[in-house]
Amino acid sequence: METNSPPQIRTAISASYAELSETLRIAADYIAKNQVEIATRSLRSVASASGVSPASYTRLARAIGYSDYEALREQARSELSKREEDSFQDKARRLRSDADLPLLPRQVAACIDNIQSLIDDIDPELLEQVVDRLASSRKIVVIGALASAGFTDYFAYLAKWFDDRWMVAGRNGTALGTALSGLGPQDTVLIISKHPYAHRSVRAAMVAAASGAKVIVLTDSHAFPGLQYADFHFIQRTESPNFFSSYAATLVLIETITGMLVARAGSEAEARIQEVEKHNRLLDEFENV
Repeated sequence: METNSPPQIRTAISASYAELSETLRIAADYIAKNQVEIATRSLRSVASASGVSPASYTRLARAIGYSDYEALREQARSELSKREEDSFQDKARRLRSDADLPLLPRQVAACIDNIQSLIDDIDPELLEQVVDRLASSRKIVVIGALASAGFTDYFAYLAKWFDDRWMVAGRNGTALGTALSGLGPQDTVLIISKHPYAHRSVRAAMVAAASGAKVIVLTDSHAFPGLQYADFHFIQRTESPNFFSSYAATLVLIETITGMLVARAGSEAEARIQEVEKHNRLLDEFENV
């Protein structure tokens, strides 16, 4: 049945669940728990991850009121996009209206939920592929703007302790165009972009993809326009009672990726870390305590 106003996915599932076969219930349970995956990954990938055939997902979509699986997928995208509809002003207004409620426990609870969701939202095999790609790249260019800029600095700071192939584009006097020049299939561009999305991050993804470089995106939604140019992407949840999104889950993902890279690099990474520590001591970079 088609309607001008598609039902919410979970509502549609609940209304028809009793009539579904066991196989379609498994598919329905997976969709209800993994709307980010439904919105961003191919039907083949979803079927593989859930152990249910693509044809079963098509049958499920029709059984719960959608014309086909693609219509269900568009509804998942629409529902996820609503997370970003509120303006910062709206969020700040709600924050003021809840001023009598302690913020710390609410912020901590939201961050814990976002971080815990990484286990469900991140495909371990995809994570391994990304680490493999970074480990084998000739050059790694990290790009971020607006609120994401500081996190690109942090990512590159961690990585440069054990690997000198990393650079942050468009920061500290390095022009974005300069950093993207000369890229090729052996190189990787890693973009961090959260809502509100910076135009330069979208354009950088487009330029990097056109150069033949592999593009990795860390973002908070399938709605990031640069996602169309990505070879790999990870979506992290950013829910927060604050007026701005939380980067807690993104920090955990950044630290996980760098930790995996150190483990892959082995003794070479240890030797470089030791050398960096020696130079930092010689330059008196650290406070002795």
